[in-house]
Amino acid sequence: MTHGDLCFDYGREKRLGFPEIVYGEAKSVDQLQRIIAQCQERQHDILISRCQAEKAAELEGGHYDPVARTWIWQPEAPKGKAGKIGILSGGSADAPVVMEVKNTLGFLGIHADAYQDIGVAALERFLSRLDLIRSYDILVVVAGFEAALASVAAGQCPQPIIAVPTSVGYGVAEGGKAALSSMLASCANGVMVMNIDNGIGAALAAQRMLRLLEA
Repeated sequence: MTHGDLCFDYGREKRLGFPEIVYGEAKSVDQLQRIIAQCQERQHDILISRCQAEKAAELEGGHYDPVARTWIWQPEAPKGKAGKIGILSGGSADAPVVMEVKNTLGFLGIHADAYQDIGVAALERFLSRLDLIRSYDILVVVAGFEAALASVAAGQCPQPIIAVPTSVGYGVAEGGKAALSSMLASCANGVMVMNIDNGIGAALAAQRMLRLLEA
């Protein structure tokens, strides 16, 4: 549906199995309010990502997570879907991306658990949870700095690994470019890599895989 400068894709869920997610960072409060009004009129779920706190304060009816910067409105709780996701993070500084993944999966009705601050600087934190980590259908691994956690997880766990580099780190970490390069160059086979800080992309990639369980 087109409303001047807005054209929300109401048919995406029918085509792909998940609704359009609105990228809020570059949209005005007025644009977001108009999108929300359209969705609420249609009783259509809406998730706004990268929504700054000052904008969220002007939006009515939904739930805002200031860590993930997600704003969500759903007229009904989503129907639970098959499968479960484990989200691993290298450090607590990765929490915004971890929570973006978790909130997006919850919005889609997918169960996810987060295990934060289990990076390789103290490898026993990861190894002590290894049996539990291996019990998930898919792992999303979120890490900055040199992002070694993705290679470690992929070398120890058999399930699909979706790696998300974050823009966490000093100097040559280069806003996540070092983590991205490290994940792309991983010697562990079969690691799938998202763009820097792209928790939404990781959640939707996991959702696409989990749809195979519904077949």
